Amino acid sequence: MTGKKMKHFLYHWVLPYVGLLVVKFISFTNRTAIINDNNERRFIDHGKGLIYISWHQRFFPGITFFARRRPIAIMISQSRDGEFISHIVKILGWEPVRGSSSRGGREALKRLQELAVNGYRIGHIVDGPKGPFGEVKPGLLKIAQATGLPIVPTITSAERKRVFNSWDRFMVPRLFSRVIIRFGDPLFVPTGLNETDFEAIRRDIEQQLKRLYDETDRIWKDKAAVRKVFNPAWNLRNLTQALKR
Repeated sequence: MTGKKMKHFLYHWVLPYVGLLVVKFISFTNRTAIINDNNERRFIDHGKGLIYISWHQRFFPGITFFARRRPIAIMISQSRDGEFISHIVKILGWEPVRGSSSRGGREALKRLQELAVNGYRIGHIVDGPKGPFGEVKPGLLKIAQATGLPIVPTITSAERKRVFNSWDRFMVPRLFSRVIIRFGDPLFVPTGLNETDFEAIRRDIEQQLKRLYDETDRIWKDKAAVRKVFNPAWNLRNLTQALKR
């Protein structure tokens, strides 16, 4: 095997499996609590689709969690890095849809429409693949308009984590950390919006995401709130209302 073929083999077949094993191992050691799962269950319990959204910084805890939410489709750029990610997505049993605003976007939207009709959920990283951090790209709203699916903010927060020196300050929960996954209220994007209204909704989603991440991260500073979150008998909706007061 030549050096080029070996590199291709490692990049496309070995590294994705090794990387996924690492993800599964870390996730297996984490203890996870769910907040406001009714915002998700109200759709999937009735066989309806939705769009899960997350910051690029925070998607790690959701990788194995959402492997159980199949069928699910993910839009991935047609770049070389996207090729690597699409292999991981396939291993997880998700459907990679290749395209972005700069290349193949129209075809990708059409494919997402087809999958949504067939009961697929959609996962979307709102500020990917390269930022700016925390900025909701217009592609999210276009996906929601094309598919007619509700957007459900999917917030993840780890009590102990490692933060990488990347553009998004990517976070990975440490071994045996506690993790929260919180679902925000569903958001619908009407079709036929003018440019001003489209931008207003985009900014509103961006601000809601920031608020939800900030609220959820603050839970770790309140020991009583943490105990309640990780107590199965606690009504988590009451906690959410308490945090908003």
